[in-house]
Amino acid sequence: MRRAERLQALTESLRRAGRNGRTAESLSAELEVTTRTVKRDIAGLLAAGLPIWSRTGPGGGYGLAETGSLPPVNLGPSQALALAAAATVLGVGPFGDSARSASRKVLDVVDPATRRRARDLATRVWVDVAPGAPRRVMSPLEQAMLDQRVVNIAYTDAQGRVTRRAVEPLLFAFHHGHWYLVAWCLLRDAVRWFDVGRIGRATVTREPCSGHAVTEIGEPPETARPAAV
Repeated sequence: MRRAERLQALTESLRRAGRNGRTAESLSAELEVTTRTVKRDIAGLLAAGLPIWSRTGPGGGYGLAETGSLPPVNLGPSQALALAAAATVLGVGPFGDSARSASRKVLDVVDPATRRRARDLATRVWVDVAPGAPRRVMSPLEQAMLDQRVVNIAYTDAQGRVTRRAVEPLLFAFHHGHWYLVAWCLLRDAVRWFDVGRIGRATVTREPCSGHAVTEIGEPPETARPAAV
């Protein structure tokens, strides 16, 4: 890792640590450098004006002052590409619009050279994601997940049979190239995996979920495209 990348990683690590801070030993293990290198890098960040505090003794370490500001977003081409690829995967799944919007906001503030390189690299990445549900279906599913409310869906299974279900959303899952709504099905009184591409209609109700836990889901079905029955 080059020093510029290491300094950025060090800054981000201190930011994530918040008021608890990080010890030199934990930072050296994370960055795979010596504690001497960590202390030298911190001295460099201090000289550049980053508001880093330090404490000695047990429980001591380094952290960022809460009132301090971080430098502007500074992404490398591969990091910018990673954001773009992630937004592509999420684009046909839950919160896809938000993912694309967030990705554009970040890419808008990186330097032009990095943005150009990221766009060039993006042509060399292929993401194989099946088509998802239309926005008129995905938006209610997202809202039901956020508010933890029962959602009524019209679902077409693998044999072409259409059923209407009231379900309690537990999580969205990306499995074998497809997005699924994993939910507690009130019709079957059990957990079911619903391919979002097969949900033809979704309507959020006012009924709150009863509190089924994510731990009840268990392992994903073994088939490539699990079909709710």
